[in-house]
Amino acid sequence: MDPPASRSYAKAKGGGKPAASTSNRGKIRVKDPKGVASEDASASGESSASAGGADELDAEFEMPTDPLPPTYDPALDVGPGGRPLFAFTDTFASFSHRGANAYVDFSKDEWDATLPEGLPAGMMKEFQDTRRCAVMVRESFLDLRDNFRRIVDPAITAKRKETKRQIILDGPRSCGKSIALAMLVHWARTEGWLVFYVPHGRDWTHGGFFYRNTYSDLFDTPVQAGKVLQDFLKYNEARLQQLSCQNFEPIPLGEGTGVGMMKGADTVEMPEGSTLYDLIQTGITHSHAAVGVVVRLRKELSLVKDVPVLFAIDQYNSWFTFTEFQEPVTVRSCRSIHAKELTMINAYRPMLHNDMMVGAFSHSTAVGKLRQELPDVPSDARLMFPRYTADEAETVCHYYMRQKIIRRESFSEEKWKKIYYLSNGNGSEMRWLAAFI
Repeated sequence: MDPPASRSYAKAKGGGKPAASTSNRGKIRVKDPKGVASEDASASGESSASAGGADELDAEFEMPTDPLPPTYDPALDVGPGGRPLFAFTDTFASFSHRGANAYVDFSKDEWDATLPEGLPAGMMKEFQDTRRCAVMVRESFLDLRDNFRRIVDPAITAKRKETKRQIILDGPRSCGKSIALAMLVHWARTEGWLVFYVPHGRDWTHGGFFYRNTYSDLFDTPVQAGKVLQDFLKYNEARLQQLSCQNFEPIPLGEGTGVGMMKGADTVEMPEGSTLYDLIQTGITHSHAAVGVVVRLRKELSLVKDVPVLFAIDQYNSWFTFTEFQEPVTVRSCRSIHAKELTMINAYRPMLHNDMMVGAFSHSTAVGKLRQELPDVPSDARLMFPRYTADEAETVCHYYMRQKIIRRESFSEEKWKKIYYLSNGNGSEMRWLAAFI
């Protein structure tokens, strides 16, 4: 199959928009243009040079907000030591540790199809700045992938024999925890796993309505529950239609979104022969049952044996602190509600079970440092995710040179090492510093 066509980045003439501009684009000012004039623009006589020195420095450029992969060029796609910069594959399953530190280039549509729940903010920022939807396969990701691969297939031989069913990805800010989790979900789904993926765990504790459940004395959040069920259906609909419900106990009803309690009923029952798809549709159709269905879904997924099930929660640390919800105590005071008091988080946060589960801490949520021992979490679950190593940083800088963030004529071993040591291997800082070479 031919590689995807390149995206043109045409320079604006005289500060105006190019003839082929779209409403989905925004203007940015750059000192040194990294765009390349398109063939059509050249044919129509558009000039690629500015009129004067000041105009040359402050030229306006039209850059796409939705990056698309450019054409592959063997003369440019060269990594450290002359190795290929890209690995042409449709999945992360084919990677061995020997092939680490190579980029995998998926289109934005491919990412959205496999992870329809959404992508991490750090990954989207990388895609926008580099104008390409490629990620680097790191050794630390391969270790994480192989851990769960050995759980499902113990016959696989590997140097590291120990496995963990529950893992918390911790580490410094911008070291790649959320991106590694998204790549793990992508790999698991292409392998046929059933993955419950929450890319924005903080959303479970912020926004929407909350009501105290009179039966459990916890707080229900029906707005978040409805969105969780809809997101889970986006990728897994076909598989859920094949999985039968195994728990037919009545599901308690709570307050609907802005409509209060349902009159004349306090539970709903799933008929015999119902599938998990029918269960989720019940929660989506009736907001009174949304929270109860999300809790029941957690129990049902634990009973699934036909296919591996993985729970992947990003921004997991936001489930161990206070929410933005407040409960009135007196006429003049309110009490902040802790995340553990929310019905959904109370069902999905614990890791003291036999299910495969990964939670990634996100330091962009301003949660603060948590204590080492967390409630309902195994003591050995925390895994420190590393920053870029020197080899990984060298590959990243070659990739940035390929994407014209770094000038090719200015690139040298001394300069990329300066970037690495100044940033201490921090991914976002390396990307920011690269433009100064």
